Amino acid sequence: MPDTHIPVRTIPVLDLGSVFAGDGRALEETAARLRHICQTLGFFTIVNHGIPWSLVDATFAETARFHGQPLDAKMACKIDAIMRGYLPLRGGTSRASQVVQARKPNENEAFFIKRSAEGAGPEDRWPSDLPGFRDSVLRYYDAMDALAQRLMPLYARALDLPADFFADLCDKPLTSLRLTHYPPMSYGADEFGLAPHTDSTFLTLLAQNKVPGLQIRTPEGDWIEAQVTPEAFVVNTGDVLHRWSNGRFLSTPHRALNLSAGPRYAIPYFFHPNPDTRLDCLPSCAVAGETPRFPAMTSAEYLAWFRSQNYDHIRGEAA
Repeated sequence: MPDTHIPVRTIPVLDLGSVFAGDGRALEETAARLRHICQTLGFFTIVNHGIPWSLVDATFAETARFHGQPLDAKMACKIDAIMRGYLPLRGGTSRASQVVQARKPNENEAFFIKRSAEGAGPEDRWPSDLPGFRDSVLRYYDAMDALAQRLMPLYARALDLPADFFADLCDKPLTSLRLTHYPPMSYGADEFGLAPHTDSTFLTLLAQNKVPGLQIRTPEGDWIEAQVTPEAFVVNTGDVLHRWSNGRFLSTPHRALNLSAGPRYAIPYFFHPNPDTRLDCLPSCAVAGETPRFPAMTSAEYLAWFRSQNYDHIRGEAA
């Protein structure tokens, strides 16, 4: 079973108040800190982010309300091939993980919402018996979309690029919101709420909640539990930015467990560049005389590969 005696550590905190107020000096100073964080840990916490916490609390409440429904009501919104709808308990296995060879399904269930089109198809699958659920969740989604875009100049400067470098490459991003429920359980061998993995993303935004469970693997190979910071978001860089930056920015392994006596909920938001954006090595990350570490592909191509590894309904297996 996973080691349950994990030290709790404070991860770096970035205060975005002055940056979002338009202070150019603060942008450069914060970008320098972000550069160091992304090259040494890949996880950090943001405060003064501009998101009212009442909106976050409402989204956690809606997540609990959705997962409190009977199974047949949730299965009426069963997940489709482009990851919209309800993923049942143990419906995914972290096969894309470069950290462990995951053989057992993840002990969580989730409801996925998407705002970005990935081909023709119906709109998101919404529950029919939860009045106000759709509008409440979409308000949160709007706020996450806006926050991710406000972070783009900071990432650009951290990568020694013009502040507007990502503007045309991420203006129609592939995004999704996952409303996850981790039931309380005792984990056996090779069992996790979410097995050790890296995210497929440019960045992931995770609102902190009162029930801990996020664990991060440091570059030294040690697992730590991220300290819960009230009214803050944990941010991590993912595989897309790792590849795009030629490995300069980390995509840090992490996992999730629920060791509490009650349910744990998580509401991560995932941000990828536009589907047709090519992940060619960024100009500031190229090494003279060397071939880039990763083959070029589009954002959509990488995401399709990642999903095909991890989700049983896409692999054609029983969910």
